[in-house]
Amino acid sequence: MAKAKPDIELDDDDFIDEDDTPDTDSNTNQRSNLTKRRQIDDYLEERRLQKQLSDFDFDL
Repeated sequence: MAKAKPDIELDDDDFIDEDDTPDTDSNTNQRSNLTKRRQIDDYLEERRLQKQLSDFDFDL
């Protein structure tokens, strides 16, 4: 009537735990992205200030 299913053997090597992955690459990548973002923000702020300075009327 009911067929018995064979037992399946699994090796632990077939699965990768999330805890085993190194976090240093992601931390380094996040720091790099943050540094790049800050540089871009500084550059844009400098351009904005330069534009304001050029638009400023120097008639004293």
